[in-house]
Amino acid sequence: MALGAVEEGAVVRRFANDQLLTLAKLVVENALQPIVEVGTGAVFGYESLLRGHDRLGFQSPLDLLDQAAETGHLLALEQMVASRALAKFATLPDRAGATLFLNLDVRLIPEGNALVDTLLDQLRKAQIPPSSVCFELSERFDNTRVPEFAALVERLRRSGFKLAIDDFGVGHGEMKLLCDFPVDYVKVDRHFISGLDSNPRKRHLVKNIVNFCHVLGVRVIAEGIETEGEFIACREFGVDLVQGWFIARPTTLTSELKSAFPHLQDVGKVRRSTQSLDEILIRRQIETLPTVYEHENIEHVFDLFRRNPGQTFFPVLNANGEPRGIINERHLKEYIYQPFGRDLLKNKLYERSISQFVDRAPIVGLDADAERLMTIFANMEGSDCVILTENMRYAGIVSAASLIRIINEKQLKTAQDQNPLTGLPGNRAIGDFIQDAARDGDASRFFCYCDFDHFKPFNDHYGFHHGDHAISLFAALLRRYFFSEGDFLGHVGGDDFFIGVTDWTREELTEILDRLLSDFHDDVIDLYSEADRQAGRIKGLDRQGLVRDFPLMRCSIGVIELPPGLVIDDVNRISAEIAELKKQAKESEEGLVIGVFGAA
Repeated sequence: MALGAVEEGAVVRRFANDQLLTLAKLVVENALQPIVEVGTGAVFGYESLLRGHDRLGFQSPLDLLDQAAETGHLLALEQMVASRALAKFATLPDRAGATLFLNLDVRLIPEGNALVDTLLDQLRKAQIPPSSVCFELSERFDNTRVPEFAALVERLRRSGFKLAIDDFGVGHGEMKLLCDFPVDYVKVDRHFISGLDSNPRKRHLVKNIVNFCHVLGVRVIAEGIETEGEFIACREFGVDLVQGWFIARPTTLTSELKSAFPHLQDVGKVRRSTQSLDEILIRRQIETLPTVYEHENIEHVFDLFRRNPGQTFFPVLNANGEPRGIINERHLKEYIYQPFGRDLLKNKLYERSISQFVDRAPIVGLDADAERLMTIFANMEGSDCVILTENMRYAGIVSAASLIRIINEKQLKTAQDQNPLTGLPGNRAIGDFIQDAARDGDASRFFCYCDFDHFKPFNDHYGFHHGDHAISLFAALLRRYFFSEGDFLGHVGGDDFFIGVTDWTREELTEILDRLLSDFHDDVIDLYSEADRQAGRIKGLDRQGLVRDFPLMRCSIGVIELPPGLVIDDVNRISAEIAELKKQAKESEEGLVIGVFGAA
């Protein structure tokens, strides 16, 4: 009998291959690592991780699994590990509604039914719904090439289990899985998360992964988050769930597990005390349709359609209240209008469950903005609705008609915020632009605050009509120089303006702003009388009410630059730095000062 005598660092394996399982039972443990909701810090679930492999002389859990596969013990080992994980999960005081994530080795797929049978029996005894378990499909091998894979996925789905693609981005066949099978979660591999906050290529990839997953009704989990910057970037890109050492390390002791990490809500930002305009509008248009649970009898669906004759679909949830998709009336019509069709559906031999009629639908959190909802809806051809969630649980739906109302009302609110003199967006829109741009570090961003110097004496001396003329002149110049997509112009009020640009160089912006200031000076000087122009000054009252001479009006601009890779969620930090730059600009000869955020 062959001995496994291989030195692994300081540890030597000295046991017969047929002793592997026996020894594993003695030393192998399950560690649980929290998977946390990004927005709230609440624990959504736990991934079960194998520990104790080193005591058997293996460098990693994968080495132990490979050895078990070679010796024919993989199924027994995985059954033991899964059963122990479930037993530990069942003891958690706050496990109601939580999810246990278990790895499914592709080599077990031919024997998957045996593993599922064991788990279903244990779940029944513990009174835990199968929707509390999610199988992570390992991408070390191509799952889709295994002949039994499709049948196993169908059984897992019919039984109520959830599915996740593990290590997304570095594995085999993952796009085929996402395209062809009903996946609930995508776990983005640590490779793409590491340094996400400072790597533009990774940021672009992760943003697009989140977008197309949400269109497909799939939630996104970021693996291996180790820094605050990585966490903030994931949150801003719409990632749903996170795990990693920044949140919590795996532990074999259930007493060390927390049910929530509420401080994560405040990481990198000032917590909002009010809802955004988009969220307010979206909440007004939410339709709270009756729901169907995938484990319910098909007769319940017929009752719902009968009681709601104008409704053509209903959301389908799992036992944990998470949306699975929708069930559409058209799928049932062939049975409704068939002789004995409804009886056929209820026939146990035919085995047609609610889960087999579920259509995927876009799923997104309530904190999404209206434009993102519209983009998701437009990209999901033939979709009946977008399903909205709050804290990962079903909150309602928005239909196409509701979404149009949301967009129209937002446009109306935006128009109301525009300055009547210049037609430029006001403070609400300026704040939204700054917040969105500060959170997107793919390129350089410049925030320019423009303020007229000596405007009040001019306005007092010549009257508000001339003052309005000067303001209109400046607004026209802004439109002349900043007209590209992505350029933002705003009117703070009075003689204060805002310019926001992205992906410009400092040299390009400096050249344009110099020309803007020069043109404004040339235009506004014509508003003065010939005598005042010749004198280069006018008389007016200062803040103390004393008469003194004031120079002719000009504009000064303080500019703050946010370099690529910098993500900021607290816009108050930007405001504090720009105030100093505006002061420096007013005191400078040129009237223009540009500073880099955080350089002072």
